[in-house]
Amino acid sequence: MATAPFGNDPAKIERYQAFWSRTDVARPLVGFTMRGWFPLDEYAATRAWPVNEYLTPEMVVPEAFLKDEEQLLREGEVLDDDIIRGDMPAAAAIPWLSGMLGSRLRILPGNVLGEDRSASWEEMESLRLDRENPWFKKYVEFAEALVTHSSGRYPVSHGAFVGPCDILGELRGHTQSILDIMEEPERAGQALWRATRIFDEVTGEIWRHLPRFHGGTFDGMYQLWAPGPIIRMQEDASGLYSPALYRQFLQPLDRYLASRYANSFIHLHSTSMFILDAFLEIEELRCLEINNDAIGPPLAEMLPYFQMVQKAKRSLLIRGSLAPDDARLLMDSLDPRGLYLLVVVKDRREAESLRPLLRI
Repeated sequence: MATAPFGNDPAKIERYQAFWSRTDVARPLVGFTMRGWFPLDEYAATRAWPVNEYLTPEMVVPEAFLKDEEQLLREGEVLDDDIIRGDMPAAAAIPWLSGMLGSRLRILPGNVLGEDRSASWEEMESLRLDRENPWFKKYVEFAEALVTHSSGRYPVSHGAFVGPCDILGELRGHTQSILDIMEEPERAGQALWRATRIFDEVTGEIWRHLPRFHGGTFDGMYQLWAPGPIIRMQEDASGLYSPALYRQFLQPLDRYLASRYANSFIHLHSTSMFILDAFLEIEELRCLEINNDAIGPPLAEMLPYFQMVQKAKRSLLIRGSLAPDDARLLMDSLDPRGLYLLVVVKDRREAESLRPLLRI
């Protein structure tokens, strides 16, 4: 049973340092979480939001989240594992960057998504971050409320943002954005670079409001502590790009972002595994997070991709549920160096049943 608040024993930092440096270890870094895939279900404030309506900044009251935020972090006091637990503004419940760039945010069962627009090229050419935008101001307000509430007991991080190709897809429309790549490559490329610089600006700006935690930074989506500046990258729509188009249009953007932060990592799904080798060509990318999605391929089919990451000498973070046979397969097939397994469990009993299989 953990004794530190939220299970945040400073001694855990050593395992994170070994993860980033890919130091020889006897077993992987292992965390358990009962937080699932539908963030709106986790807060009283968000459960009250009307489904199929639009979310506005005025509906987001940071103080209404704080009690539930702290209760969710308390899982670290009963799920005895290796990880530090912290938070980020509204967890993954709000697509902040989409709102900052003008997308309407539709409330769905369990989640909120930015709606596709049909922005003109003139609008795309004037794309920038407006720091007076209500969504930007609410994002900073929420982060500062968490910092005050945490009082140093847990780290606070940036939010989870859609990436440059996702931004282009939302603003121009996902289907249209792929046509743009083919029919208007110069304009599309310029728009992608504007989106990239905004992504970088928002990430850098929020860290001016967030304190270090035991000398490092943090990503609240994956409970990932880092010894230096951290960025969480994403290119969900990259699954629509051919390898050649990824290398031409997206790889330079991802290389630029990764080069800006000492501890860079990118979130990926199985839908982008066919271009995994192109992501691994980015030497500046320190870590790859790959979801073991509930509706994705069987874990055995994902194993060769996990091994590709390790062969490229990158740290690997796998998040998702694990059946006992899956846990055995990962432990038998992957190098524990630079490996972090963030396991989604239903309850403490499931976590306890997996502990011996994961050698924790």
